[in-house]
Amino acid sequence: MLTDTKCRTAKPKDKPYKLPDGKGLYLEVKPNGVKAWRYRFKLAREGVIKESVFAIGDYVTAPNGETPEAAQSRRAGGGFTLAEARDERAKARALVKQGINPAHNRQLERVKREQDSANTFEAVAREWVALKTWEPITKKRRLDMLARVVFPKIGALPVKQITPAHILNVLKTAAKKNGPSVAAEAKRTMSGVFELAVATLRADNDPTYPVRKALPVNKTQHKRPLTPDEVGQLLRDFDGHGGKFETVCAFRLMWWTLCRPIEIAEARWEEFDLNAAVWRIPEGRMKMRREHAVPLPAQAVEMLRALHGVTGRHALLFPNRDDRTKAMATASFRQALRVLGWAGKFSPHAARTTGSTLLNGMGYSADWIERQLAHAEPNAVRRTYNHADYLADRSRMMQQWADTLDAWKNGEAEKVLLLRSTAA
Repeated sequence: MLTDTKCRTAKPKDKPYKLPDGKGLYLEVKPNGVKAWRYRFKLAREGVIKESVFAIGDYVTAPNGETPEAAQSRRAGGGFTLAEARDERAKARALVKQGINPAHNRQLERVKREQDSANTFEAVAREWVALKTWEPITKKRRLDMLARVVFPKIGALPVKQITPAHILNVLKTAAKKNGPSVAAEAKRTMSGVFELAVATLRADNDPTYPVRKALPVNKTQHKRPLTPDEVGQLLRDFDGHGGKFETVCAFRLMWWTLCRPIEIAEARWEEFDLNAAVWRIPEGRMKMRREHAVPLPAQAVEMLRALHGVTGRHALLFPNRDDRTKAMATASFRQALRVLGWAGKFSPHAARTTGSTLLNGMGYSADWIERQLAHAEPNAVRRTYNHADYLADRSRMMQQWADTLDAWKNGEAEKVLLLRSTAA
């Protein structure tokens, strides 16, 4: 049996020599002074017993005060103390008893580690998104969410090593910083990524499942339509809140067109023909994947001409404050509403609900209103044959809508009655 003193004081000779420890383990001392741990074993192969040698690593002495993390790093680099070499021998002997060559097993484990390192959560997530049949804009939004919420936490980890504790940390942070809707989206997305990882043998289970109910269920709360008096008050409050000019312009454009908040936030100057008073949103940015022609009332055209002097040198109408090549965040609307005390009473998307309700009340054609909102026709047969865009009719409707919004904001009840009497 070897002792640490014998190992440490062994001197090199002209030729390599061995210091046996027992049960196949020995220390080989080389002429250059290197001391290497070797394990000799016999293994039957095709009915023939063959002797082989398994190289464990080099002999070292552990420094005083070495931490467990440092010791693990040292062993990963191939340095083993006498006690550690005996542990490695025990592991190798256990493999031999199962008919496994420890050298071959180490090669296999190395390949597995390399595969695990290559199969990080981010790599598998990007693969998962790429496999989806979504439109490019949808894939971009999902990847943006992952980059903001998930990748900073677990993106660099091998997908097989991610635990429910990792997932719970992602979800709690997302719920606190980004809100319950984003946390719910992150949970669905991570579960989808792990479904792919399990199906392709890169993970053993979905760690999202055990913590799926750890956070309160995200219930979508549809805000009721505002009354005309409330619309007027909201518009007055927003005009006077003293926020960023672009945010105020975006909010106004949302009400004048009844477009979705994301369609407003990502609007590009190339989509607008101000002389024709039309905004054509390409199909790639539309929820229903169909180009949407949006008539612009005179108020919107006037405001956009003024805005062009501020952001016209950029591709986007409402560029992000920190990166002008990216669009403003729709959260800017919610932040302004919180400052104004409207949070909980109105959400940006509710402008569309309000517009639909009030325009119907003004007597306009439901077909015009639904086309203005870019809603899909629910009747499949009618959807096939109805290609009407009603652009001229919608132009008149939205001009009166803009005029009515002005009247509500200014508290001009008589003017509102006059405008209603001219409705189609």
